[in-house]
Amino acid sequence: MCGRFASSTKPEDLVEIFGVGQWDPAETLAPSWNVAPTDPAFVVLERTPRGGGGPPVRQLRVLRWGLVPAWAVSPDTAVKMINARADTVHEKPAYRQAFAARRCLVPVDGYYEWQSIPGAKGRAGKQPYFVSRADGGVLALAGLYEFWRDRTVPGDHPDAWRVTCTVVTTEAEPLLAPIHERMPLFLDPGGFDAWLDPARTDPDELRSLLVAPGPGALRVHPVGAAVGNIRNNGPELVREPTDEDRTTLF
Repeated sequence: MCGRFASSTKPEDLVEIFGVGQWDPAETLAPSWNVAPTDPAFVVLERTPRGGGGPPVRQLRVLRWGLVPAWAVSPDTAVKMINARADTVHEKPAYRQAFAARRCLVPVDGYYEWQSIPGAKGRAGKQPYFVSRADGGVLALAGLYEFWRDRTVPGDHPDAWRVTCTVVTTEAEPLLAPIHERMPLFLDPGGFDAWLDPARTDPDELRSLLVAPGPGALRVHPVGAAVGNIRNNGPELVREPTDEDRTTLF
């Protein structure tokens, strides 16, 4: 499960980290520590260069989080399609075409997950946690992207096409399983090329790529309840609360 994440790495740094060959500096985003479904997000993908032919080139793009299938009647499905399960992504109608030809990486600082905890008078509460790379690096989430044509406007209208993405999830590793049974599938640099390569289209071969790095790459710590409100945004959201904070927030 991945329903909220932080993304504050400068695009110039993402270009270097992911070996991006094409990026338009005009297509940028402000840092956000509370990216929510349908918000714009940076993604890394490979496709034919903008403005011309030639072989696919690695690009840094800004897409909307929440996939809208090409056959959808409206874009309202986006908020329900922020995640795609690794075990069924190759066969689900909403994802299988994107899985075969339009894979991407979603670079994030880390993501938030909520654990249900017993509350007063039998009411269950939610404790948020922040999950990030143990080495402090960018967490590269496996994703898919798709194009959707809005038939209610002319083809030359600036909003005629919408490009959206989703994050692939898998079974949680032991560190995270007590918090939630699923987690985003993330890749180490050695897996970037194969995942992004649009020439790879064989479903069985692609399914072999749906393997997260082994345990030990991630760290997790509790954070304050403020992240639950999408109006809150700032680096303090990913900080582990002090004892003084806990008396106020929990």
